[in-house]
Amino acid sequence: MAKQKKSRERDLTHGSIAGHFRALAIPAGIGMLFNTLYNVVDTFYAGMLSTDAQAGLSVSFTVFFILIAFGIGLGQGISALVGSAVGAKKGTEAKDLAAQGLSFSCLFSIFIGIGGYYATPLLLDLLGVSNGYRDLAIAYLHIIMFAAPAFMIAFASNGILSAQGDTVTNQRALIGGFLANCILNPLFIFGIPRFLFIPGFSGIGFDGLATSTVVIEWGVALYMLRQAVGSRVMEHSRLHCFILRWQTVRDIITQGAPASLNFLTITIGVFVIQYFLQPFGATAVAAYGIALRIEQLILLPGLGLTIVLLPLIAQNYGAQDFDRIRYAFWWCVSVGSAMMLAGAAFLLLGGRFLLGLFTADHAVIDIGYDYLLVAAPMLPAYLTLFAMMSFLQGIKRPIWTVWIGIYRQIFASAGFAALFVYILGWGPWGVWVAVFTAVWTGLVLSSLVLYAVALRRIGHIGSPRILTSYPKGETI
Repeated sequence: MAKQKKSRERDLTHGSIAGHFRALAIPAGIGMLFNTLYNVVDTFYAGMLSTDAQAGLSVSFTVFFILIAFGIGLGQGISALVGSAVGAKKGTEAKDLAAQGLSFSCLFSIFIGIGGYYATPLLLDLLGVSNGYRDLAIAYLHIIMFAAPAFMIAFASNGILSAQGDTVTNQRALIGGFLANCILNPLFIFGIPRFLFIPGFSGIGFDGLATSTVVIEWGVALYMLRQAVGSRVMEHSRLHCFILRWQTVRDIITQGAPASLNFLTITIGVFVIQYFLQPFGATAVAAYGIALRIEQLILLPGLGLTIVLLPLIAQNYGAQDFDRIRYAFWWCVSVGSAMMLAGAAFLLLGGRFLLGLFTADHAVIDIGYDYLLVAAPMLPAYLTLFAMMSFLQGIKRPIWTVWIGIYRQIFASAGFAALFVYILGWGPWGVWVAVFTAVWTGLVLSSLVLYAVALRRIGHIGSPRILTSYPKGETI
């Protein structure tokens, strides 16, 4: 059994980079697919209840993403630090960082869960939610906060595993979570009728969506924790390794906090979008929520590549092999952009059909498809932005991701939305065009930052020509 677990871990400082991407991105992408399908299942069952239920779930996810942002940031921070230590062959340091990361995630999650529970009404007020689905959103979020520790433990554990090149464990956890959600969602929402001598029970309606997630996430967290503690990096860890020490915790916070703040800016960006959509009613909010799920599905193959890029860069940065870093970055951007162009065509051709799978409301479909028309040409830009964020994380310069996120998600989104909606009067289309403009101007800013940081840290970032600089078959 131990041998089987270790076989999932990879030394990313040697061997074909393209081979590493293929081996790691496929399970990472599949895992993300099932994670997105998990949310799709929630959206589907919410649609069986009402449009208000879908709108309530949409705004709930916006608030709930704050919790996820902290978890993702923590996981990425741990992954970058542990991966760098692994690449530098510093086993004791890697073990210490992993153990401290798990302990800190447990402690931090308690504060996040309690704070989130009491801050929920305020956050919805900031979003401008005063419609009939506000009570549904509050009920959902109050239940989901009981899963806060589970999310934090799962993200921290995945950071430890991904730093070692293991993306299979998270894939299996996410597939299991999706399958469990398909069973538990209708069970908790609608209940089971009495059959012969078998007693039934009544469902709890909309609250069943959140209850299902709480149960599933605790199961996922325990599985991920078991795998992380049993991984090569954490072998022979003793209890004293888990006792928090300020210096190590400070390193984790320094690396993880900017990543969390970056994802929080994404949340704020969605807040901004939904704020400007509020005057157009539940139809526009529900359309955006459904279209966003579809956009995420199309992004999945590219996101799988950018997830793998982080440990690849982290390990090779620890090993000081800068050519492998440059090659990995441009391979990810080139292949990922090609995938996104194909995804854009699929989105344009099949967008209405995909929207129709979630709702029969033609107004929702029309508004949602308008967003997909704008989202399609943004896909390559998103892929490149995510690759740049992974690069900055991997070379331990995550603070730049925060400044880029603040510009793109807050100032650009709000500024352009105010211009297009209030001044030019473009209605929902003004919101979609604002998102488009913010993404592409954010890409320009990110490119300038990337070249400047790479110049100082690894000499230069190179160009796509590096992909043809090595003879066929050479394992860079």
